[in-house]
Amino acid sequence: MRRVEVAGIGNVRLIEADVPVAGPGELLVRTRSVGICGSDLHAIDGSHPFIDLPYWPGHEVVGVVETAPEGSGFARGERVLVEPNLVCRSCRACRSGRYNLCEKLAVFGCQTPGAMADYFEIGADRVHRVPAGMSDAAAALVEPLSTAVHAGRTAGSLEGARVVVLGAGPVGLLTMLVARDSGAAEIVVTDLLPAKRERATRLGADAAVAADDPNAVEQIRGRFGGAADVVFDCVSNQASISQAIELALSGGRVIVIGVAQGSVSVPLHLMQDREVALTGSAMYVGDDVRGAIALMERGVIPVDELVTATFDLGDAVEAFEVARGREQVKVQLTVRPAD
Repeated sequence: MRRVEVAGIGNVRLIEADVPVAGPGELLVRTRSVGICGSDLHAIDGSHPFIDLPYWPGHEVVGVVETAPEGSGFARGERVLVEPNLVCRSCRACRSGRYNLCEKLAVFGCQTPGAMADYFEIGADRVHRVPAGMSDAAAALVEPLSTAVHAGRTAGSLEGARVVVLGAGPVGLLTMLVARDSGAAEIVVTDLLPAKRERATRLGADAAVAADDPNAVEQIRGRFGGAADVVFDCVSNQASISQAIELALSGGRVIVIGVAQGSVSVPLHLMQDREVALTGSAMYVGDDVRGAIALMERGVIPVDELVTATFDLGDAVEAFEVARGREQVKVQLTVRPAD
C-alpha cells in the first residue's frame, strides 16, 4: 500500500509499505479522508516538542472498516473516525476519566504510524461511528473540533462571556465557533493575516484585530470596557501569552491550546495580584468527541469554509507544501484505492 512518511526535516515522501495486520481487538480500516494537522507542519520543520522524525502522520481521519474482530461492535463497511489518544487505562489520570492526561500517552499518527495511508489498524475502542449523512470532510474535522470542545469545557461557562481567541487557524476558528455556540456575548479574534481575520468575522467573530498591532490589547480592552473573561491562546508563543495575560487582567481566564515550541515567561506577580487563571487544555476525551460530532450534525461548523484545499493521497508531497502556505486553513487528503 501507499503511506506518507516524514523522513526528516522538510522531507515528505510517499513510500510503499505492507498493508498492516490488525491485532487482537483492532480494526483494519481503509482510509477515506485525512487532514494535515498543524502539529504535522511543526514536526516537518523539526519544531514539534513531542514528535520525533521520522514519523508517519495521519490522525484527523475517517475511514471504512475492512475487518473487525468478533465482539467489537463494528462490522465491515461501517464508517468510523479516530479518537487518536492511545492510553494505558491504569494510571491515576486514566482511572479518573481524564485519560487525555495519561502518564504514558501516545498519539496515533504522531508517536505511532498513522492513517495517511491506504489502510491503518486501530483499536476498536479508539473509534467512533460516523453518522449517516455526514460528509467525509466533516468527519475528518471532528478530531480538531474535539480539541476546541475540550478547551471550551476547560474554560467553564461561556454564557454571556467576553472572549478573545488568539490565532485564526483551524483550531482558533473552531474554538471561536464553539464559544459562539456556548453563548459567548462578544468574541474578538486576532491573527497576523488579513485574510484569516476576514474569515473569522465572516464566520461569526464580532471583530478581528491584527495580532502584531502594538495597540491590539488596548483596542480589545476598549471594546470590552475592561478585561476579557476568557482568552484562548491557540498560538502559544511569547508574544501571544503576554497578550493573553494582559487581556485577562483582572480576574480573567487564559486557556492555552496551542503547543508551545519551548518555554515562555509569564508575569507571575501580575497573575497572582490580579487573579488571572492560566490553564492548559490538552486534547480531549470521548465526551468531547461526541460533543464535536453533535455540533457537526447540528450544522454549527461551516466545513466548506474550513477545508480550503483537497488533494489525493498520491499528491501528498504537494499537499504538504500547500498546507505550509499561511493562507490555508485545513488541507485534507482523500484516499481512493491504489491502482
